[in-house]
Amino acid sequence: MLQIGLKHARTVLCLGAHSDDIEIGCGATILKLAKENPGFTVWWVVFTAAGKRQAEAKASAREFLRDATKAKIIIQRFRNGFFPFEGGRIKDFFEELKDRVNPDLIFTHYREDRHQDHRVVSDLTWNTFRNHFILEYEIPKYDGDMGQPNVFVPLEAGPCWKKVENIGRFFQTQADKHWFTEDIFLGLMRLRGMECASRTKYAEAFYTRKLVIG
Repeated sequence: MLQIGLKHARTVLCLGAHSDDIEIGCGATILKLAKENPGFTVWWVVFTAAGKRQAEAKASAREFLRDATKAKIIIQRFRNGFFPFEGGRIKDFFEELKDRVNPDLIFTHYREDRHQDHRVVSDLTWNTFRNHFILEYEIPKYDGDMGQPNVFVPLEAGPCWKKVENIGRFFQTQADKHWFTEDIFLGLMRLRGMECASRTKYAEAFYTRKLVIG
């Protein structure tokens, strides 16, 4: 198994279609990097969060980025569920974002995710940032679109539990969703930990389409 560190990731761009996507997809990895990488800067971009979800998104992002050296939190208000029809406006935003940040690492949605908003964000990430290291994260949900990730980040139990606790604490508007439970989120990290033989038992998993090693 090839092992590549993320210790040189100083500027990270996190992209999430909805207010809880980044936390669910890569929250524990962000907690780990913020704790271990000196000078860690995060751009945290949520594409839609209306009403109470906007306040939830801001509060959660601030907590997850507490240990980051610098954090830029951007909450957009594109129409939830209609991203394919808002593609032009979202693409314009991506182009503006590209002029503002040149990240070492980008976290975005998995391209085979069946949620239409997620797929638009994933496609435009690759369309806009064509020469960057991009990791696509996974979101467990009713659609049953979980795949076979090829990148694993082993994690101590601490950030995994903190991720799960924070998600439950900050996103009360989602508490009635049948899949929005602690055991789902922790169970997925335990499963991915098993798949990569993590000595700590836990891991978050990602997909990479292209990786250049030199």
